[in-house]
Amino acid sequence: MSTRRHEVAVEVDESRLAGTLLMPGSTVPGVLFVHGWGGCQQHDLDKAQQLAALGCICLTFDLRGHEGTEEMRQTVSREQNLRDVVAAYDLLVNQPHVDRSAIAVVGASYGGYLAALLSELRPVKWLGLRVPALYKDADWNRPKRSLDRAELIAYRSQPVAAEDNRALRACSVFHGDVLVVQSEHDDLIAPATIVSYRNAFRQACSLTYRTIKGADHALSGDACRQAYTSLLLSWMTEMVFGARAGGRSA
Repeated sequence: MSTRRHEVAVEVDESRLAGTLLMPGSTVPGVLFVHGWGGCQQHDLDKAQQLAALGCICLTFDLRGHEGTEEMRQTVSREQNLRDVVAAYDLLVNQPHVDRSAIAVVGASYGGYLAALLSELRPVKWLGLRVPALYKDADWNRPKRSLDRAELIAYRSQPVAAEDNRALRACSVFHGDVLVVQSEHDDLIAPATIVSYRNAFRQACSLTYRTIKGADHALSGDACRQAYTSLLLSWMTEMVFGARAGGRSA
């Protein structure tokens, strides 16, 4: 299936964030990619291209504090980045070929945390979280860069109840399908954090959990990156075509 690619701007507050919209020529599901802290949309373009070829309209974009707005890295807060994600979601669902009842959000690390928060603010059918990060609710408007790293490591090293964390509370009321992906040798996201996310999805329609063997947090090796791409494509194919076969919107 041929795809069309357009450079777009995600407008939020007084910023214009660079994004790339990939779309086929018919009404199909939409997929929003949210990169991690220190990442950029380039990390998701290959996966977005393959999902667009599968028949999805995909949007990647750069969060504030990254790439073209890197000068904001020291001051941008989680509140501002969440508004970035909401603005990107709204841009995606307002594309003429997007099925608003069939939206997937795929986030990695910090992007997975933001994706979980988004699911409570906007309709999301499918939620893909790779090594999702977790943060204390305190200091929400404090610059993200200034959060205490030692405190984060300690916080992520123990199970957290859904009732005690905003992102996990959002997961606890999510009714769609979920993919959670862990890296075997992750030095940033402890296994306890993955357990906290998995336990939070109490009302999900389905929960798929996978571990990428030999992978670190950033998926440094080509084999690990390909393994994740194949896993994501397989899961999205199952979700999209399963929904169509069942007569649901997709």
